[in-house]
Amino acid sequence: MTTPGAVPQPPGPPGAAQGAQGAGPGPDAPHPVSLVNVANVLTVVRIVLVPIFVVCLAADSTGWRVVAFVLFWVASATDFLDGRLARQRGLVTDFGKIADPIADKALTGAALITLSVLGHLSWWPTILILVREIGITVLRFAVIRRGVIAASRGGKLKTLLQMVAISLYLLPGPFGLARPIVMGVAVAVTLVTGADYVLQAARLPRAGAPPTTGP
Repeated sequence: MTTPGAVPQPPGPPGAAQGAQGAGPGPDAPHPVSLVNVANVLTVVRIVLVPIFVVCLAADSTGWRVVAFVLFWVASATDFLDGRLARQRGLVTDFGKIADPIADKALTGAALITLSVLGHLSWWPTILILVREIGITVLRFAVIRRGVIAASRGGKLKTLLQMVAISLYLLPGPFGLARPIVMGVAVAVTLVTGADYVLQAARLPRAGAPPTTGP
């Protein structure tokens, strides 16, 4: 028997209707990722370390170059950590997608430019690497609506070679031919992987074009 004016309840266990009405998003509903998270903080730390690194390197003394070397590797370590944490913990944000590559290029570019200004490194590897890095970054953003250009093993090797080559120039010491040889290899791999990314971008489907199917 229902009381006058009462809303009929659907069949089911008592309280089921009340639970359904008061329930929020289900457990499978996506949760928004906070902009302030450990991955983004590490990216910001890397950006902040860049001018400090440049000041230490510009002092151009043995002690300060060692300090610059340490800062360079600390900043490089944050590059590894922020990407790893973002993927593992689901902390990928639009800010991170934009700021992370900018922070990477800022660190590498600052190191190369400062070394060239000080006369420790010729300008040709600096120019070639910067043109490639900036060009590929612009290309990634230009084709982002058509697809993502995935990082390849060659790209990771390129990053490692650049870090080692820059480190050899940062550290004072009798490295002799090791510096130009490693830097030359780094430049070669940088250009080859850059060409590979351009080919990947060319293979992406055009905007509005029907997807192609393979055999």
